[in-house]
Amino acid sequence: MTVGDTRLTALIRMSRTLGNPDNDYLILGEGNTSAGADDESFFVKASGASLLDIASDGFVCVSRSQVRDLLASATLTDGQIAQGLRDATIDAGDLRPSVETFLHAQLLDLPGIEFVAHTHPTAVNALMCSRRPKEAIRGRIFPDEVVCCGPESAWVPYTDPGLPLAHRVAEVVEQFIERWNEPPKIIMMQNHGMIAMAETSGEVLAATSMAVKAARVRLGAAAWGGIRPLTDDELDRIYTRPDEQYRQERLARGGD
Repeated sequence: MTVGDTRLTALIRMSRTLGNPDNDYLILGEGNTSAGADDESFFVKASGASLLDIASDGFVCVSRSQVRDLLASATLTDGQIAQGLRDATIDAGDLRPSVETFLHAQLLDLPGIEFVAHTHPTAVNALMCSRRPKEAIRGRIFPDEVVCCGPESAWVPYTDPGLPLAHRVAEVVEQFIERWNEPPKIIMMQNHGMIAMAETSGEVLAATSMAVKAARVRLGAAAWGGIRPLTDDELDRIYTRPDEQYRQERLARGGD
């Protein structure tokens, strides 16, 4: 079995977990996921596919270089974008890649990122669709949020999905890396949803579930006087503790 086959199997399993209605991360055809196949290509959900029962035929393999060429184009019409994505697909038949393929391509090009999940959890969007979304997700509020979701979430103001969103996310991620010397684990998008990304599918699932829990905790804390984030010293302590780093590695392998 090739690395690509192994990653596709993990991607299917991860996607079905994200699509489970009990988790309330998305409904119907919402959300999209991806994984690196090799240095030249990646898998991304086909447009209109449902993550709940997705199988290998619900993903398309896309050329990294051809998507990069589209991203580098200064101006493209909607028709040119659609045709460009069709041309970038590899043996996909009539399937079309998700409109967020550009976003996934940008993130999968980051060091250490092999899996990406974009979801619309109700609890997260309750914050993202509020009048003060950036304030609502400021800081970290308990240790496990630091362990699973990193020191902070990257923040993206509302941007039109597709190519414009991919460019905006790339800018935000670059700024995050300059601040923390690593890519974000979580990206929050105003009036849209969230992204989790990591080297393994287990890390992506852990980050997504913990981000949703944190959103619920923030909603509850707001009703009891307001959110009290960890101080900088408290955050740094959790973020650099060897035992917490070990636990993070265990979570990446599916442990607890």
